[in-house]
Amino acid sequence: MKNIKKIVALATAGLLVALTGCSSSNSAATIGKTEIPLSTVQGSVTEILKERSKIDTQGMTLATGADLNTNAIRFHVISVIFDDIATKISMKVKDSELAARRADIILQIGGEDRLASSLVQAQIAPKDFQRYLRTVLLAEKLGDALKAQGDTSTDGSGIQKLIIAMGKEKKVKINPRYGVWDYESGNILTAADNAAVKK
Repeated sequence: MKNIKKIVALATAGLLVALTGCSSSNSAATIGKTEIPLSTVQGSVTEILKERSKIDTQGMTLATGADLNTNAIRFHVISVIFDDIATKISMKVKDSELAARRADIILQIGGEDRLASSLVQAQIAPKDFQRYLRTVLLAEKLGDALKAQGDTSTDGSGIQKLIIAMGKEKKVKINPRYGVWDYESGNILTAADNAAVKK
Protein backbone atom coordinates (compact mmCIF):
# COMPACT_ATOMS: atom_id res chain seq x y z
CA MET A 1 0.00 0.00 0.00
CA LYS A 2 2.88 2.40 0.75
CA ASN A 3 4.21 2.18 -2.81
CA ILE A 4 0.74 2.73 -4.24
CA LYS A 5 0.13 5.72 -2.00
CA LYS A 6 3.53 7.17 -2.93
CA ILE A 7 2.70 7.19 -6.65
CA VAL A 8 -0.37 9.34 -6.19
CA ALA A 9 1.35 11.43 -3.52
CA LEU A 10 4.13 12.23 -6.01
CA ALA A 11 1.50 13.32 -8.48
CA THR A 12 -0.02 15.74 -5.97
CA ALA A 13 3.16 17.29 -4.52
CA GLY A 14 4.21 20.92 -4.95
CA LEU A 15 4.35 24.50 -3.64
CA LEU A 16 1.07 26.38 -3.44
CA VAL A 17 0.09 29.99 -4.28
CA ALA A 18 -3.28 31.12 -5.90
CA LEU A 19 -6.87 32.02 -5.15
CA THR A 20 -10.14 30.76 -6.64
CA GLY A 21 -13.65 29.89 -5.52
CA CYS A 22 -16.45 27.43 -6.08
CA SER A 23 -19.68 28.45 -7.76
CA SER A 24 -22.07 26.28 -5.76
CA SER A 25 -22.32 26.03 -1.97
CA ASN A 26 -23.21 22.36 -2.47
CA SER A 27 -19.99 21.71 -4.38
CA ALA A 28 -16.73 20.70 -2.77
CA ALA A 29 -15.06 21.36 -6.11
CA THR A 30 -15.68 21.69 -9.82
CA ILE A 31 -13.30 20.54 -12.54
CA GLY A 32 -14.62 21.79 -15.86
CA LYS A 33 -18.16 20.45 -16.08
CA THR A 34 -17.56 17.82 -13.39
CA GLU A 35 -18.88 18.67 -9.94
CA ILE A 36 -17.73 16.94 -6.76
CA PRO A 37 -20.56 17.35 -4.22
CA LEU A 38 -19.80 18.22 -0.62
CA SER A 39 -21.58 14.99 0.30
CA THR A 40 -18.99 12.97 -1.62
CA VAL A 41 -16.04 14.42 0.27
CA GLN A 42 -17.87 14.34 3.60
CA GLY A 43 -18.85 10.74 2.91
CA SER A 44 -15.22 9.77 2.41
CA VAL A 45 -14.17 11.45 5.65
CA THR A 46 -17.02 9.90 7.61
CA GLU A 47 -16.21 6.42 6.32
CA ILE A 48 -12.50 6.82 7.05
CA LEU A 49 -13.26 7.81 10.65
CA LYS A 50 -15.78 4.99 11.01
CA GLU A 51 -13.25 2.43 9.84
CA ARG A 52 -10.63 3.81 12.24
CA SER A 53 -12.96 3.18 15.15
CA LYS A 54 -13.05 -0.54 14.32
CA ILE A 55 -9.34 -1.27 14.67
CA ASP A 56 -6.35 -0.49 16.87
CA THR A 57 -4.71 2.55 15.28
CA GLN A 58 -1.94 2.88 17.87
CA GLY A 59 1.35 3.68 16.15
CA MET A 60 -0.31 4.86 12.93
CA THR A 61 0.23 8.41 11.70
CA LEU A 62 -3.26 9.51 10.65
CA ALA A 63 -4.56 12.86 9.46
CA THR A 64 -7.34 14.51 11.43
CA GLY A 65 -9.53 17.60 11.21
CA ALA A 66 -8.72 20.01 8.40
CA ASP A 67 -5.82 17.85 7.18
CA LEU A 68 -8.13 14.87 6.72
CA ASN A 69 -10.67 17.02 4.85
CA THR A 70 -7.92 18.37 2.58
CA ASN A 71 -6.61 14.87 1.88
CA ALA A 72 -10.11 13.71 0.97
CA ILE A 73 -10.92 16.53 -1.43
CA ARG A 74 -7.42 16.36 -2.98
CA PHE A 75 -7.98 12.69 -3.76
CA HIS A 76 -11.31 13.34 -5.45
CA VAL A 77 -10.04 16.32 -7.45
CA ILE A 78 -6.87 14.57 -8.61
CA SER A 79 -8.81 11.45 -9.59
CA VAL A 80 -11.11 13.54 -11.80
CA ILE A 81 -8.13 15.30 -13.38
CA PHE A 82 -6.53 11.94 -14.15
CA ASP A 83 -9.81 10.84 -15.74
CA ASP A 84 -9.82 13.99 -17.88
CA ILE A 85 -6.23 13.43 -18.98
CA ALA A 86 -7.02 9.82 -19.83
CA THR A 87 -10.07 10.84 -21.85
CA LYS A 88 -8.08 13.44 -23.76
CA ILE A 89 -5.46 10.92 -24.89
CA SER A 90 -7.86 7.94 -25.17
CA MET A 91 -6.20 6.01 -22.33
CA LYS A 92 -8.36 3.35 -20.69
CA VAL A 93 -8.22 1.14 -17.62
CA LYS A 94 -9.86 -2.24 -18.07
CA ASP A 95 -11.93 -3.94 -15.37
CA SER A 96 -9.52 -6.86 -15.61
CA GLU A 97 -6.62 -4.52 -14.78
CA LEU A 98 -8.45 -3.20 -11.73
CA ALA A 99 -9.23 -6.73 -10.58
CA ALA A 100 -5.63 -7.83 -11.09
CA ARG A 101 -4.25 -4.88 -9.14
CA ARG A 102 -6.70 -5.48 -6.30
CA ALA A 103 -5.71 -9.15 -6.17
CA ASP A 104 -2.04 -8.18 -6.15
CA ILE A 105 -2.59 -5.83 -3.21
CA ILE A 106 -4.50 -8.48 -1.27
CA LEU A 107 -1.57 -10.84 -1.84
CA GLN A 108 0.97 -8.20 -0.73
CA ILE A 109 -0.82 -7.41 2.53
CA GLY A 110 -1.37 -11.04 3.42
CA GLY A 111 -5.05 -11.63 2.76
CA GLU A 112 -8.50 -10.08 2.40
CA ASP A 113 -8.91 -9.93 6.18
CA ARG A 114 -6.10 -7.35 6.35
CA LEU A 115 -7.55 -5.00 3.76
CA ALA A 116 -9.62 -2.95 6.22
CA SER A 117 -6.58 -2.22 8.40
CA SER A 118 -4.43 -1.42 5.35
CA LEU A 119 -7.01 1.04 4.04
CA VAL A 120 -7.15 2.76 7.42
CA GLN A 121 -3.38 3.11 7.46
CA ALA A 122 -3.39 4.44 3.88
CA GLN A 123 -6.31 6.76 4.83
CA ILE A 124 -8.54 5.52 2.02
CA ALA A 125 -12.29 5.10 2.48
CA PRO A 126 -13.42 1.59 1.43
CA LYS A 127 -15.96 3.14 -0.95
CA ASP A 128 -13.10 5.00 -2.69
CA PHE A 129 -10.79 2.00 -3.03
CA GLN A 130 -11.83 1.09 -6.57
CA ARG A 131 -11.44 4.68 -7.72
CA TYR A 132 -8.09 4.86 -5.96
CA LEU A 133 -6.92 1.79 -7.88
CA ARG A 134 -8.06 3.38 -11.14
CA THR A 135 -6.16 6.58 -10.35
CA VAL A 136 -3.01 4.65 -9.50
CA LEU A 137 -3.20 2.61 -12.69
CA LEU A 138 -3.70 5.77 -14.75
CA ALA A 139 -0.71 7.38 -13.01
CA GLU A 140 1.42 4.37 -13.88
CA LYS A 141 0.23 4.30 -17.50
CA LEU A 142 0.89 8.02 -17.88
CA GLY A 143 4.33 7.57 -16.35
CA ASP A 144 5.10 4.80 -18.85
CA ALA A 145 3.81 6.93 -21.73
CA LEU A 146 5.97 9.87 -20.68
CA LYS A 147 8.99 7.61 -20.33
CA ALA A 148 8.39 6.27 -23.84
CA GLN A 149 8.44 9.87 -25.07
CA GLY A 150 11.81 10.52 -23.47
CA ASP A 151 10.87 11.80 -19.99
CA THR A 152 13.73 10.85 -17.66
CA SER A 153 12.28 12.30 -14.43
CA THR A 154 11.90 9.93 -11.49
CA ASP A 155 10.19 12.29 -9.04
CA GLY A 156 6.74 12.42 -10.60
CA SER A 157 7.37 15.87 -12.08
CA GLY A 158 6.37 14.74 -15.56
CA ILE A 159 2.95 13.65 -14.36
CA GLN A 160 2.67 16.78 -12.23
CA LYS A 161 3.06 18.90 -15.36
CA LEU A 162 0.11 17.05 -16.91
CA ILE A 163 -1.99 17.72 -13.80
CA ILE A 164 -1.07 21.41 -13.85
CA ALA A 165 -1.92 21.71 -17.55
CA MET A 166 -5.26 19.93 -17.18
CA GLY A 167 -6.11 21.98 -14.09
CA LYS A 168 -5.59 25.16 -16.10
CA GLU A 169 -7.57 23.81 -19.04
CA LYS A 170 -10.53 22.72 -16.92
CA LYS A 171 -10.49 25.69 -14.50
CA VAL A 172 -10.49 23.86 -11.17
CA LYS A 173 -12.47 25.62 -8.44
CA ILE A 174 -12.42 24.62 -4.76
CA ASN A 175 -15.03 25.42 -2.13
CA PRO A 176 -13.40 28.03 0.17
CA ARG A 177 -14.08 25.85 3.22
CA TYR A 178 -11.34 23.51 1.93
CA GLY A 179 -8.94 26.09 0.52
CA VAL A 180 -8.06 27.24 -3.00
CA TRP A 181 -6.57 25.65 -6.11
CA ASP A 182 -3.03 26.61 -7.02
CA TYR A 183 -2.81 26.65 -10.81
CA GLU A 184 0.99 26.80 -10.78
CA SER A 185 1.52 23.59 -8.80
CA GLY A 186 -1.72 21.67 -9.39
CA ASN A 187 -2.54 21.32 -5.72
CA ILE A 188 -4.79 22.66 -2.96
CA LEU A 189 -3.71 25.59 -0.84
CA THR A 190 -5.35 25.55 2.59
CA ALA A 191 -5.85 28.60 4.81
CA ALA A 192 -2.88 27.46 6.91
CA ASP A 193 -0.70 27.03 3.83
CA ASN A 194 -1.69 30.48 2.60
CA ALA A 195 -0.78 32.06 5.94
CA ALA A 196 2.59 30.29 5.93
CA VAL A 197 3.34 31.51 2.38
CA LYS A 198 2.57 35.14 3.37
CA LYS A 199 4.95 35.13 6.34
